[in-house]
Formats: sequence, C-alpha cells, structure tokens
Amino acid sequence: MYSNKAVSDWVNEMAGLTKPDTIVWIDGSEEERALLTEEAAASGEIELLNQEKLPGCIYHRTAENDVARVEHLTFICTSKKEDAGPTNNWMPPEEAYDKLGALFDGSMTGRTMYVVPYLMGPAASGFSKVGIELTDSIYVVLNMRIMTRMGKVAMDYLGGGADFVKGLHSKLDLNPERRYICHFPEDNTIWSIGSGYGGNVLLGKKCFSLRIGSFLGKTEGWMAEHMLILGVESPEGKVDYLAAAFPSACGKTNLAMMIPPQYARDKGYKVWTVGDDIAWMRIGEDGRLWAVNPEFGFFGVAPGTSMKSNPNALLTTKKNTIFTNVALLEDGTVWWEGMGTPAPEHATDWKGNPWTGGVSAEKAAHPNSRFTAPAGQCPCISPEWENPNGVPISAILFGGRRAKVAPLVYQSFDWDHGVFVGATMGSETTAAATGQVGIVRRDPMAMLPFCGYNMGDYFAHWLDMGKMIPNPPKIFNVNWFRLDGEGHFIWPGYGENFRVVKWILDRCKGDAGADESAIGYMPKPEDIEITGIEDEVNLDTIRELLSIDKDSWAQEIENQKEFFSKFDRLPEEIRAQQQKLAARLGL
Repeated sequence: MYSNKAVSDWVNEMAGLTKPDTIVWIDGSEEERALLTEEAAASGEIELLNQEKLPGCIYHRTAENDVARVEHLTFICTSKKEDAGPTNNWMPPEEAYDKLGALFDGSMTGRTMYVVPYLMGPAASGFSKVGIELTDSIYVVLNMRIMTRMGKVAMDYLGGGADFVKGLHSKLDLNPERRYICHFPEDNTIWSIGSGYGGNVLLGKKCFSLRIGSFLGKTEGWMAEHMLILGVESPEGKVDYLAAAFPSACGKTNLAMMIPPQYARDKGYKVWTVGDDIAWMRIGEDGRLWAVNPEFGFFGVAPGTSMKSNPNALLTTKKNTIFTNVALLEDGTVWWEGMGTPAPEHATDWKGNPWTGGVSAEKAAHPNSRFTAPAGQCPCISPEWENPNGVPISAILFGGRRAKVAPLVYQSFDWDHGVFVGATMGSETTAAATGQVGIVRRDPMAMLPFCGYNMGDYFAHWLDMGKMIPNPPKIFNVNWFRLDGEGHFIWPGYGENFRVVKWILDRCKGDAGADESAIGYMPKPEDIEITGIEDEVNLDTIRELLSIDKDSWAQEIENQKEFFSKFDRLPEEIRAQQQKLAARLGL
C-alpha cells in the first residue's frame, strides 16, 4: 500500500516478533473508519451511542485495572542511567528490549496488527514529525484518528525517508504485572505493552509529543512543552498569543477554551484556542518563539466538564467523539459527575454495572474518564491552529495551586529568572488527595512525568534557548487558587482569568505598568479590571491577592532547596536565582 522500505522492513520485523494473523495498513479514510467502527461494535470493544443525539459518537470501557497513566511502569531507556536523570524511572535499553520482547513474542497471535502512520503537526509544516504505531487495538486506531493526522497524509509527509518514531503496542492480556511503557529516545522508539488506556497506548500523545519530543527538542534546538496555546483578539482585530503550563487539576483546559467576561465581550475581545495540552516551539525568522499544537484532537477529563466550567469543551463533544469510562444512560447518551445536569435515576456505570442516582455509593463515571474529540469541532478553535508556521508567542505562563505563597500574578525579571520560576512550580495537595493538606508536589514546567531525559539538562536547555531567542517571550506566574483565612477561594477564576491574561499581554506590549517586588514585577491593583465583579472583588481584594508573605516565602525557599537536592545536574544559574530571591526577601 505504501512504498517506504524503512517502514516496511520495520513492520515486517515487528510482525515477526508479535505474530499477528493479519496486518492492516491504515489509510485514514472515512470508509475505513466506518468499517473499523462496525467491526469494533460487533466484537463488543465499543458501543455505538445514540446516533441522533450524539452523531458519530461511540463508547468504550477499559479494564478496571487500566484506567490511568502508570508512572511507576513508565521508563526512559537511555544507555547511561544519568542521562535519564533522578526523576525518571530508568531501564537499560538491552534489558528493556529483552524483557518486553519476551512479552511481545506472539502477543498478536489470533489478532490483527494495525499499522497506523500518523503526523504530529500540520501537514505543510516544517515543525511536524511522523510516527508509526503498530497496535492490536481498534480502540487505539479510532482514537489516533482523532488525536493525530492519520494515514496517507503521514506517509506522504515521510515520503521515502526513514526519520519516524517507531511505536509498538499490544494489549497483551491487560495484566498490570505485565504492563510497561518504555521510551528509547536514542532509538526514536516507544514500546507499550499490557495496557489499553489512552494515556499509555495513544503513543502520539505524551509518549511521542513530550517524552521523545523533548529529547528531539534538546538535540535539534527547539522545545516540546506540556502547554496550552491560546490567542486573545483585541477589538481592533489584532491577536496576541501565549503558552501556559499548569500541573493537573489547575484549570489548563478551562483556560485554553476560556470565554471572556461580559465586559470584555461587549468591547469586542475574543479568545481563540490553538491547543489545550502540547506546544512545540521553535525560533522563527523574526527572532520570536513560534508554537504549533502537534495534536489534532482533545483527550480531556470528562468529570467536572460542564456548561459552566467549560462550555466550549462540552460543545466540542456533541459529535464524532469517543467517550471512555463515563456513565451510559438508557437513551444511549452519556453522563458524568460535575456535568451540570441532575444525576440520572438509572444508568450503567463505567464498570458496566447498574447504577442508581443518589443511592449508589460509587461514582457513575471514573474520576479519570475521558472524551476524545476533534479539535476542529471546538467553537473557539483558532483560525490559525493549523498554520504551518505556528503562532508567535508573546508570553509564557507558569502556575500551580498554592493557598498562600504565590500571588495572583507576577512577571519574572528576565528569561533566566523565568526559568527558575518554572523550575519551582508545583501544587499543594488537598485533603482528598493524600489525607494531608498543603504538601507541595513540585512539577517543573508541568513536565516532571513527561521529560524524556535528565531534568537538570532540561533546565539547562531552557537556559540555552533563552540565549538563542533574540526576542523571547516574557515569563509570568499565575495562581488562581489563593485562599482566605476561612479556606475560600479569593479569586473567582474561570472566565474571569481573562482579566489577568489581559494585564499580561498589555505588559508584553508595553501598555501596562508594574511595581517591582522581591519576587518579580507585580501589577498595580487598579490595573486588574474588576468591571462586572465588584460584588465579589474590589481593590482591597486585589491587594490581598497580590500580597507577599515573607514567612511563607522563607518556607517556600527551604522546600525548593530540598527538591533541588535530588538533581545531579542542576544548572548553577538555578541555584544563583534562588540565592538572589532569598537576598531580595532579606532572608
């Protein structure tokens, strides 16, 4: 079907290992999607949903032991352990190939191997990269069709070349004792076995676009980051773009698809989504940093997604969407906790059991249940989201969930200071998560689980990029989650975050002032627009949100030191920035 010797040779080699009954080469056509959907429905791998109410939508349940990414079974396999670094699980490549090779041996006997060529990034972009995933799961094929540009478009991009990421996946028996996700960055290879959950088996997602991508970025002089990309259009029609990295449960997708508050909409402001999860960024000919979203869809957490929290995300899922581990209603539609509609009296829960609203002790949808939806269906998708050149980034935002330490927003003094701010970001645990409140879980640049090499070298790559970018973005930190003395959120969040984003972009354009503080440049309280929210936010509220508590920061610095002590290759500039911060705070 496709004439590429490097691809054919590799597919034949892997088929010799896994021994499938048949091999199907995926072309990405609509006819193929219909046939695969019909086959998967007949086998019970998926269920068709109500095609009148949810046209093109299907439903899938994973195994009960297979519902999330498995960080403890995820390995970076570099020839030297120190190149994987202290924050990654490491396995020698020879050991990994031997161990997983024994599991892959005959794993597809009685099954079909699907050859899935896919393109990360727009078809006409020099940013883009080709991957090929071999899988025995139709569910994976149907998801990859949504999440990537799949089939002929990828093989046309590759042409006769051999530069592609080799991905091998088999469900095997879904036994967690035989489950591994191994990355071989030096070989451009990913092997995943024993799982059927998207985060472990959609190899274009975190595996390629971040773990392998970050290694390629370091090697080739660009950046693969766990960041949303959004644009803000002014009333005059000019669009400015930013990228933002937040740990999980910090509102990343909500910000990516934010609806501006009424006062801003009345003036003509709009927000455009370029991407909700991944940014690949390179230096443009104009000396600015330009970003593309390498993905083609959204793989979003369903619970909590509602017409209040994120209407654009919910509207995106109304057709051509795969729902995984949510509740199934009697009319062939879906439901999850936090959807904003009353719990159904009767449903089938994510395990396939009868569920009775208000009576059943367990949740109807798994807390990590998902929707896979085409990005092009998002009501606020940017007209530039497939621009082969990407979009120019004016600002980079870091943030976390901090009750007292971090103010609502501040700007770093320069690029190196901004790298330090990103390297120290994290979130405080909640009682529900660990039984302890206020324990900081550090997640530098939101990349801790996704960096494909030594994270100290990753910080160094950020510092090096700062020297290479003639006109770098300005770097900011935001915190939507500051609490008052009674444990209530002070800032309203959601669409109101636009008010902070506007100050950030005004700073980038030189249209807003700031006060210098010990931690960075801070907005003047009156520069945060409060029109329309005066009942809950006034200037005194803003002052509280921008206040700096020296004792909290003293504790923060000690916590940072403890975190950095585990790094074997921490750049000296990171330590220097910490010392400068302590000196500015008088500590």
